[in-house]
Order: sequence, then C-alpha cells, then structure tokens
Amino acid sequence: MRKFVVAGLATFLVVAGSPASADTAEAQGEVTVFSTEFQELSVYENPSGCQVLPLGAHVLVNRTDQPVRIHADPFCATPSLVVPPAYGSHVPPDSGSFSVDA
Repeated sequence: MRKFVVAGLATFLVVAGSPASADTAEAQGEVTVFSTEFQELSVYENPSGCQVLPLGAHVLVNRTDQPVRIHADPFCATPSLVVPPAYGSHVPPDSGSFSVDA
C-alpha cells in the first residue's frame, strides 16, 4: 500500500511540475465573443491560458490556430466544449471562461 502512495505522489509531482500545461499555451489570432446588441464585441488577441468570459456571452468565434475550450466555471476547471480553429459556437448559458489547448 505504501508503495502505491509513494508512486502516486511521485507521478503527481512530475505532472504538476510539467511546463506543458494549458495555462502556458498561446494561440496566434483572435477569439471574438458576442454578448448582446448593446455591448461591444470582446476581442482576445493571441489568447493564452484561462480567460473569463464577459457576462451574457452568447457566441464565441475562434479565429486562432488552436482549439479553444468553453468552460462552465471562471477557472477553466470544469469539462468543456471544444471549438476548433476557424469555427464558432453558441456559448452555453452560465459559461464562465474559455481556454486555449496546448
């Protein structure tokens, strides 16, 4: 039992310390978010890591070279909807953030 705990902890430390995480990815291009007719578009140039979506976000357009993930929480910790490059998606109600794939 003790061997498994030590091996699990060692694996966690290697993965947690890995520099290739979604927080360090940077996409080339822009992500545009439409919320309402009364708000300007939100434009994210060369986005990286986790970005909080504006209140009322309705449509996200991915004009980058990387997949973008839409998350339900503002910390990019929940399961996500993937939007490939050159595609768009309606943003599910109560979505809180988007992130760039590594």
